[in-house]
Amino acid sequence: MRLSIRSARLGALSVPIATAIVLLFSTPAAANVPVAQVSNDPFTDAQAQHQTEVEPDTFQFGNTIISAFQTGRVFGGGSSNIGWATSTNGGVSWTNGFLPGITPNGVPAGSYGQVSDPAVAYDAQDNVWLISSLGITASGADVLTSRSTDGGLTWSNPIVTATGDLDKNWIVCDNTAASPFYGNCYTQYDIVSGNSIRMKTSTNGGLAWGAALAPSGGATGLGGQPVVRPNGTVLVPYRSTSSSAIRSFRSTDGGVSWRSTVQISTVSHHTVAGSLRESPLPSAEIDGAGTAYVVWADCRFRSGCPSNDIVLSKSTSETTWAAPIRLPIDATTSTVDHFAPGIAVDKSTSGSTARVGVTYYFYPTASCTAATCQLSVGFISSTNGGSTWSAPTQIAGPMTLAWLPNTSQGRMFGDYISTSILAGGNAYPVIPVATAPSGTTFHVPMVTPTGGLPVSGGALAAAK
Repeated sequence: MRLSIRSARLGALSVPIATAIVLLFSTPAAANVPVAQVSNDPFTDAQAQHQTEVEPDTFQFGNTIISAFQTGRVFGGGSSNIGWATSTNGGVSWTNGFLPGITPNGVPAGSYGQVSDPAVAYDAQDNVWLISSLGITASGADVLTSRSTDGGLTWSNPIVTATGDLDKNWIVCDNTAASPFYGNCYTQYDIVSGNSIRMKTSTNGGLAWGAALAPSGGATGLGGQPVVRPNGTVLVPYRSTSSSAIRSFRSTDGGVSWRSTVQISTVSHHTVAGSLRESPLPSAEIDGAGTAYVVWADCRFRSGCPSNDIVLSKSTSETTWAAPIRLPIDATTSTVDHFAPGIAVDKSTSGSTARVGVTYYFYPTASCTAATCQLSVGFISSTNGGSTWSAPTQIAGPMTLAWLPNTSQGRMFGDYISTSILAGGNAYPVIPVATAPSGTTFHVPMVTPTGGLPVSGGALAAAK
């Protein structure tokens, strides 16, 4: 995905290469959570840095969790292919593979040179899983939709959803049976020239997509993550490029039209050290009653903006948002820099008993350099809708930045990450965790905590 500093870009069901995989390995000593490797880059094409997997998304429905991610990161933009990892038994075991028909690394091969920006959705009405991605061409990028009708174990060749010079796609479906728009799926993306945001709607499980529509009054930005309330209203939080703000717009008629944008919050952001590729893109979720949650990296609570916290804003009204609160991972006087959050909400819960989990990356010392920065992954949770939080858990790390693939915008683990929570159960982030390269070969596979992470409450109060 290309951020505000633009540079080089960033049929019948086919059975891709797939294997059942649950490989345990030890993380560095500072982390105390065992993790299972769910995928690894198998490709050898000369354009990419191998073995690397970055930028994961996840989605959960029932006992199925599916993740999608870039595999074989290319310096100038995109990757060799999109990998997927599927668990149909609540995270106990995983099957993985790679999407067909997009790049030459697919089986069958596709014609796009690289592919980027994976996002996962499920359409309950049509019982189809969807992976949205960005197929990169010589002149731009197309939004693609790959479909699975067997629970995420095989995937179709991609359906071209939108064409042009496009960026930062995302996808969601309306899975509330009582909603007037049950079964609608919505794809968001932006047009690179001007960053104008567009929305498309499908009513047949992603087979066909309607006209590209803009919000009333226009919206320019990146990183929109649509979520659907139980009443069918679609909210689309995104990072505005015309101001330092997180904004949102909505549709109340099933994607026939999109209303004007409202401000969620201004953004104060500390530039992360070490030339790490990072931006305050929002991560959004919805609870069972329709409360929307948005998190991002923000330094407003720290005098002088020396490092970022993870902050959270909520909305129950669709048009007004509460002032951001600070997740109490550590004191505002600490040296820690927190960024790239991925939020999950247990949709079987809501309101004051909503179960929330947030995975994030962090530096223990914000004022580090490319040679000295130590990258780790943390997790924090709440069982009362974010009023109080558990003590944080370190999942993985520390990692040296040189262990990560390089890009034209810095070392990269992803422009976003993701977490999913099973109903009444544990949280499952799927994340890239790096260990030292072997010569010029990296080792950055996708992993998940073995058995997931407990979603627990605690007495750490969020700061306002």
